[in-house]
Amino acid sequence: MKQKYHIILASNSPRRRELLAGLGIDFEVKVLPGIDESYPEDTPTADVARVIAMSKAAVYENLIGDDELVITADTIVVVDDEILGKPQHADDARRMLRLISGRTHQVITGVCLMVKGKVKSFSVTTDVTFKQLTDNEIDYYIENYRPYDKAGAYGIQEWIGYVGVTSLTGSYFNVMGLPVQRIYTELQSM
Repeated sequence: MKQKYHIILASNSPRRRELLAGLGIDFEVKVLPGIDESYPEDTPTADVARVIAMSKAAVYENLIGDDELVITADTIVVVDDEILGKPQHADDARRMLRLISGRTHQVITGVCLMVKGKVKSFSVTTDVTFKQLTDNEIDYYIENYRPYDKAGAYGIQEWIGYVGVTSLTGSYFNVMGLPVQRIYTELQSM
């Protein structure tokens, strides 16, 4: 793919770096410290990840050149209209994994693509169903994988995904944190 822009991935996530690299495009990682990831309380749950991704991109607006494109993203896990962020500690991770155990939840990744004078934002939703997890399985996963940097306290590409996910409707890569097929399509249109 011929690149019109120098692409900047504004994310520290190793999974997002790996996924974007899988598209075969050149990019650099540039992350500014202290970006506010809050959102207005009245934001509909389905829009939260996109709103946060747009807020992250806005910080770069006056820092990019005419030949640069910034990609920002945010991923949330939603069950019963409750947003599950990154767990603060083992008990929080346990609570989250028990909430999604034996049920279907949504993983929503909001993405913002920004160039000088133009912003494109969207979100992608994937439905993920887990089997009923035992307390032993939950404890094993938390102790061995320490999922404190993952929304909803799990990584689908890790042990818990292998043994727990019974079905998935939508993009697998979205659940990992970056809907690369949609990003590829949007980059081609820009």
